[in-house]
Amino acid sequence: MSTPKQTQPATDRTVKEPTLGLADLPLRPELQGAEPYGAPQLDVAIRLNVNENPYPAPAAMSAELGEAAAAEAAHLNRYPDREARALRADLANYLNRTNPGIVPLNADNIWVANGSNEVMTHLLQAFGGPGRSLLLFPPTYSMYPEYARNTHTGVVTAPRAADFSIDLEAARQAIAAEQPAVVMIASPNNPTGTATDPEVLAALVEAAPGMVIVDEAYAEFARQGTPSALELLADHPRLVVTRTMSKAFGFAGGRLGYLAASPAVVDACRIVRLPYHLSALSQLAARVALRHTDALLEKVDALRSERDRLTDWLRGRGYEVAESDANFVYFGTFDDRHAVFSGLLERGVLIRETGPDRWLRVSAGTAEEMAGFRQAMDSVARDLGLPQAVAADQTNAQEASR
Repeated sequence: MSTPKQTQPATDRTVKEPTLGLADLPLRPELQGAEPYGAPQLDVAIRLNVNENPYPAPAAMSAELGEAAAAEAAHLNRYPDREARALRADLANYLNRTNPGIVPLNADNIWVANGSNEVMTHLLQAFGGPGRSLLLFPPTYSMYPEYARNTHTGVVTAPRAADFSIDLEAARQAIAAEQPAVVMIASPNNPTGTATDPEVLAALVEAAPGMVIVDEAYAEFARQGTPSALELLADHPRLVVTRTMSKAFGFAGGRLGYLAASPAVVDACRIVRLPYHLSALSQLAARVALRHTDALLEKVDALRSERDRLTDWLRGRGYEVAESDANFVYFGTFDDRHAVFSGLLERGVLIRETGPDRWLRVSAGTAEEMAGFRQAMDSVARDLGLPQAVAADQTNAQEASR
């Protein structure tokens, strides 16, 4: 007779996971010590740090999107249209309608992806790479060097003028010396809001040996009479104009960016894109939003007005303010900008520390948000003993005496 096998009593055993940090991983050398991109996402009363459109989607658009998504859910077992032809045609129609001075575009001139970030990554995958360089004009969007790093593209720079405009002669000299494969220009520029004269853009396209990309993420907010680089496309086949639906369309959560260029540029992006890179739901949501263009863009005028009102208010207080064609204002200068940033945050207002030291950027918000920012800014100025506090007290005294 066999002896029954004895069962060992269960014991509590804690499995210790190995402690592992980035420094312990075999990262590529250029990624060692890098930090992930991350503008603060804080739960505060007034968020004016990432240039979002503060107005929610119209009720009619939300209802249509809900119905369309419910219908599409029955087909999510199938891959989306990997060419996104219908969406590209809708975007071409939008650009044609809102930029009547351009040579008409069609779907072959448009490429789409998950935000303009992915669009620009496609462009650098296609036209950058090892042994090639990207020319930038700092201060400018902080992600551009990261696109270059991630595609093994070198970065060279040329300085902007004191008013943050592009110094054409310095740019030409940099192009001649560096021979960049890609020139990247944000217009309006982020973080300064500065728009670049189309004549300067045309001169840079003529001087550049490779591609010129004009990032027009904020183009819809430009002041009356500010032309778009789209007007140059017909005469410059190596020019690319990128746009986004995140800002003017209030579609930041939808993640939809696009470009307008010659069909050959679009084909180059199609080579490097991942298969089925844009989901069926993303395509559907963007097409619904485009059907509500007029209602969505109604708020752009309100944000322009708030931007201009804020510019006047800051200058009236004695702050230096860059000319802005975007939905934000770049202002300064401060001996300790972080103290100003922190003081505003303590009062429930989140803005952005970005670009050169001594400057801060604040997004245009609703009238109520802007009133909250102005009140908080005056309070911070008094607490920190800034010269602007005197101007604020004088102005408030004058208004009280009326």
